[in-house]
Amino acid sequence: MNSIGKFFHLNENHTSFKTEFLAGLTTFVSMSYILFVNPAVLGASGMNKGALFTATALSAAFTCIVMGLVANYPIASAPTLGLNAFFTYTVCLGMHVKWQTALASVFVASILFILLTVFKVREMIIDAIPSDIKYAISAGIGLFIAFIGLQGGKLISKSDSTLVTVGALNNPLVWITIFGLVVTIFLMIARVPGAIFIGMIVAAIFGIAIGQIPMPKAFISGVPSLSPIFGQAVFHISDINTVQMWIVVFTFLLVTFFDTTGTLIGLVQQAGLMKDNKMPRAGQALAADSSGMLVGSVLGTSPVGAFVESSAGIAVGGRTGLTAVWVGIFFLISTIFSPILSVFTTQVTAPALIIVGVLMAENLAHVHWTDLEIAIPCFLIALGMPLTYSISDGLGWGLIIYPVSMLAAKRFKEITPMMWILFFVFVVYFVVLNVK
Repeated sequence: MNSIGKFFHLNENHTSFKTEFLAGLTTFVSMSYILFVNPAVLGASGMNKGALFTATALSAAFTCIVMGLVANYPIASAPTLGLNAFFTYTVCLGMHVKWQTALASVFVASILFILLTVFKVREMIIDAIPSDIKYAISAGIGLFIAFIGLQGGKLISKSDSTLVTVGALNNPLVWITIFGLVVTIFLMIARVPGAIFIGMIVAAIFGIAIGQIPMPKAFISGVPSLSPIFGQAVFHISDINTVQMWIVVFTFLLVTFFDTTGTLIGLVQQAGLMKDNKMPRAGQALAADSSGMLVGSVLGTSPVGAFVESSAGIAVGGRTGLTAVWVGIFFLISTIFSPILSVFTTQVTAPALIIVGVLMAENLAHVHWTDLEIAIPCFLIALGMPLTYSISDGLGWGLIIYPVSMLAAKRFKEITPMMWILFFVFVVYFVVLNVK
């Protein structure tokens, strides 16, 4: 026990083995919904949900343990909601790309992510793209996730006259979503640990009680096989042979890079571990997430990234990597509970998507809305993602307009070379690839 304390510097960080255990458990309960939501989202692309359950648990366990051992931060990671939505709804269903090829795109993006970390290009890219744009990207993904949740929960439906309209309240499935959402909102505002997870459990029980969700045949079973999806990312690298697919790779890289960086900085600041306004061991932390993304793609899941739910564990005293290691251990234990996947329908998981969308949308508060040259591209990014049903299209709207608006404001000196590169990349994307 003493050796563990010394390795994780428990005394120096004013924490204990018991506190780190409780913090790990709290973080795991807070983010465990991803075990059910990720297979539901990625499963829509045609992937095997049982294999996805295992891939989600193992990729999360690997990244959490590496984060704890290498970077010594109480930060947990798992496949992120924004990018699994991009993977399924934009790349696979929107672009009609096979899921095997989409996994190969994640694999290539993860290699580039690792190279950026190794060669310390991180600072250069972070400095090049304005913070307002980063906040807008995160918020836009949140709005997109919430839109998917509203749609999956049948709170909204398609309309020939208005594109979308309110869902039919006489549909009992809608009431599963409404009930779960109300419960989750109440628990979130009351600051109950694991509010999202508890809300999903309550919604599932409600669905079973009203006869809309069948009871699972078992609760514990063997670990579902990874064979339907394992290694497909490597086998299909040769499919990354078009400009369109390289834009997909770049989008995976860009969004993962900034989402992970922003989340890490926010959580480290919450834990009081910042020193001189800088994040110690930033390279190790980014290396942990980038390696997790690589391993996750081989296992068969969309990009892995740091989870804001880690803040729940930090709030109860988690201060070192031991918290993250415990989260990883809990994810490993969770692999025997796959049979209850059938209970977590889209109506049960919809409240989680909506609430996470709310949490991500708070980034809009950091955008300088009084500067029109900043507000317009940020608005187009945030609104474009849900309305085009595409993260890359919404991102492109804003990144094309940004240099134009800055030129009009006579702030052309603030336009970095990277922003011009992004401008031309997305001009090619829209003009060339979308020509019918």
